Amino acid sequence: MPAFDTRVPALLLRLDPNPFHHGTLGAIRSLGRAGIEVHAVVESLHSPVAFSRHLHRAHRAPEDASLPSVLRTLRQIADEIGRPAVLIPMDDLSAIAAARLAEPLAGRYLLPGQPPALPESVADKAELAKICASLEIPHPVTVVPDSACHATSVARDLGLPMIAKWSRPWLLPQASGLRSALLVRSPQQAGELYGHLERAGSRLLLQSYLPESPSGDWFFHGYAAGTGACLVGGSGRKEHAWPVGAGLTAMGRWLPNPEVERTAGRLIAALGYRGIFDLDFRLEPLTGRYHLLDFNPRPGAQFRLFTDAQGLDVVRALHLDLTGRPVPPSVAAPGRLFVVEHYWLLSLLASLSAQRRRRAGSEGRVPGIEAAWFAADDPLPFLAMAAGCLRRGVVKGLSLPIRGERSKLPLPRRSPRPEPRPSGSPHDGSGDDNSASLTRVTTEK
Repeated sequence: MPAFDTRVPALLLRLDPNPFHHGTLGAIRSLGRAGIEVHAVVESLHSPVAFSRHLHRAHRAPEDASLPSVLRTLRQIADEIGRPAVLIPMDDLSAIAAARLAEPLAGRYLLPGQPPALPESVADKAELAKICASLEIPHPVTVVPDSACHATSVARDLGLPMIAKWSRPWLLPQASGLRSALLVRSPQQAGELYGHLERAGSRLLLQSYLPESPSGDWFFHGYAAGTGACLVGGSGRKEHAWPVGAGLTAMGRWLPNPEVERTAGRLIAALGYRGIFDLDFRLEPLTGRYHLLDFNPRPGAQFRLFTDAQGLDVVRALHLDLTGRPVPPSVAAPGRLFVVEHYWLLSLLASLSAQRRRRAGSEGRVPGIEAAWFAADDPLPFLAMAAGCLRRGVVKGLSLPIRGERSKLPLPRRSPRPEPRPSGSPHDGSGDDNSASLTRVTTEK
């Protein structure tokens, strides 16, 4: 194992209130097992990740996701820690906030140096389409309609089905009922979606649909240092997803893919991106080229898949680099598996019921399998997760209406959130204007 500077703690920041985010647990275990003091911002002190023996302390999330509120919380936590810490955002909203607040947080936290607007640009799906076009990186044909009539016309021209996305999903209001992405099956549906533009808080984009490829969906995780070099990284394939076909990774395998690796390296170098990143790809069957679908400026939830033969992963590489320690050359471990236990089970059952059997085990010996939740040296998070899932299932079952009832189930009560500030307005985070709101991300990866 590399020599870490264990005098420097780490703070994991997650503003998306998702108690079952296994990526956060993976980062806690990875750094904690290396002897690093790990702190985490969580939505509840009863979250399953808060039960990990590798977590030094859990801190409550800010009251809202506005920049001033996040800044106050991070300053308070820094004062409690008492020394500079490596700050690791675990969702898109946190990555955007951390980059915007890098200057006022200087001296309290260690962050990769890069343009403060870059994480927001790559996370914005409309901006990403422009970036890919300028760099000639394969990307699905994307149109941003300027009216409901235009949206209807685009749907006819691009062909159906097609994908509709909100360019900045972190601005979607909590109880809006709007999804960050969905399959559009009629021109009328595209026009109706445009009608929700003001409520969504960001642009609607319509994108050509790439059918699921027999080779599966692919992703690339990496860490780009201040020199611009990708010190740690690897390509992987989704063996199972939940929901089936287009969801998050329920089972992933580390597999070499030269085209995906070259595309990732070229994109990171051209942007001057620094830090941890997670890219999603899908093979376009007509051209045989891998198209970039998403750029996530933070660790993917399955980042522990790419733990090399010496225990190095992207969060460990980040800590080593930001504390001035050398990052040893990565020793790849292709064939390694990562399994999210409950999602994998659901995906497997759905696949079997639909007679959709995915190939597995054809690449030879598997060098290792990592579970997202269960660990022999840290069993409590798994038990808490299982209890939470069971409790959710029971509550949902008891709340179902009697057959024949047409009443609508009530939405859960939530504390009101401030209206989102139009994204793109500069803000240095030093004031107390709560209108600079970054409403939480509603999707998980």
